[in-house]
Amino acid sequence: MKIFFKISIFLLLIVSCKEENVQIDIIDLQYEYKVNPVGVDISKARFSWKLESKQRGVKQTAYQILVASSLELLDDKQADIWDSEKIDSDKSIQIYYEGKTLESNKKYYWKVKVWDQDGQTHISETAFWTTGLFNDSNWKAKWIGLDKAVGDDAPDVPNRILSARMLRHEFELDKKVKSATVFISGLGLFELYLNGEKIGNQVLAPGLTEYNKTTFYNSFDVTENLQLNKNAIGVILGNGRYFAPRSNAPTKTRTYGFPKVICQLEVQYEDGTSSTIITDESWKLTTNGPTRKNNEYDGEYYDARMELDAWNKINFDDINWINAELVDKPGEELVAQPNEAIKIMEELSPIAVNEVKPDVFIFDMGQNMVGWCELFVKGKKGDKVSLRFAETLKEDGSLFLANIRGAEVTDTYILKGGGDESWEPKFTYHGFRYVEMIGYPGTPTLSSIKGKVVHDALDISGLFTCSNKLINSIYKNAYWGISGNYRSMPTDCPQRDERQGWLGDR
Repeated sequence: MKIFFKISIFLLLIVSCKEENVQIDIIDLQYEYKVNPVGVDISKARFSWKLESKQRGVKQTAYQILVASSLELLDDKQADIWDSEKIDSDKSIQIYYEGKTLESNKKYYWKVKVWDQDGQTHISETAFWTTGLFNDSNWKAKWIGLDKAVGDDAPDVPNRILSARMLRHEFELDKKVKSATVFISGLGLFELYLNGEKIGNQVLAPGLTEYNKTTFYNSFDVTENLQLNKNAIGVILGNGRYFAPRSNAPTKTRTYGFPKVICQLEVQYEDGTSSTIITDESWKLTTNGPTRKNNEYDGEYYDARMELDAWNKINFDDINWINAELVDKPGEELVAQPNEAIKIMEELSPIAVNEVKPDVFIFDMGQNMVGWCELFVKGKKGDKVSLRFAETLKEDGSLFLANIRGAEVTDTYILKGGGDESWEPKFTYHGFRYVEMIGYPGTPTLSSIKGKVVHDALDISGLFTCSNKLINSIYKNAYWGISGNYRSMPTDCPQRDERQGWLGDR
């Protein structure tokens, strides 16, 4: 009897302590594995979300996805694009869109409603996605470039040399802009500017592909980068893997052609009208810019004396530039890049610097890393500073380069003079811990360079730590080695003249 009484009291306490309303937050709303993505060109993409609660035993028993063509409609509970209705399921990942046919270059808003184990409902915040260009017919822009070597270009030497192409175009907008999206692919690599500002925080874009089959394009919301009346758009083209780093065996790499670009800016005005700015033969092009060489294996050679101030702003005098040429498209299909962009993920400062011989300084970054260094320098016009990279040192403290093989792994900067200067490359990367500096005017310090850690911007889904320092070091080394070898695909190495797709180390 006493036992029965105790159990009854215990059950009564449990019931009385149960909260009437379970608090659940619906977080990390993703469409095709990204939060609020721009330029998705998959017609049947996938939704996902997560539940977060401080209470135990919380679970989803049903969901309802609501998609609308405007924020106002969605707020008014009018899902004019898709209402999945209530679906009894605990599934919250890889749920395919099953609504109306989506339009190109359109913004859609969505939210999800879930039912918990007690039948209570919870509604997420609003998320969105914008579509890319679904069909070839949506592309009005043309591929442009310059399919020949000029000036100091030397495409036939073993370590191929080709200066960066710079392209620009001015246009006018005579109405108030509601929204604007730019779709661009620049091969092998590109940087995009609007009115002097770099667009996006990605580097080494777009992602690698088998170019004769597929090319990726990137999409950016540039509404805030445009201005009334005159605007200027600029593109720098690096060689990347499209213009092959090597022209001969034993380390020959495949050649696809000279750098090229396609760019389409879609502008929607407040009055409901629209306009489209495209690449065509009216764009201006020059090869006489400061990036004289750029090669992913060998490095970048930058002559600041040849900088073209304000080249990507309005009213620049481009009378000496030539008209871009129409060129062949690179492959069979042009699709939105599905994987994460490459970004500068963190910065490292060197922990030591030593002069190993006159005018030769070795910096220790304290960590084997992938990326490049930003240089900070002050000197005379024409001074030349070179940075060379390696993972280990010889006994005399100089760089050990045998494992680098044929790669030159050297970035060179020619000063313009006149004050403090800073520079970092755009179209190369290196695997290294140690940096050799030659030619620095004066004596460099630890603040003369800064390491930029570069790899795919992948989310970290888990961490590990324990009481054993050796095991923690093994985990740390594995993390740095794996993350550094994501260069829009898993690669075998980031330092020597190989750097090809490889899954064997995972």
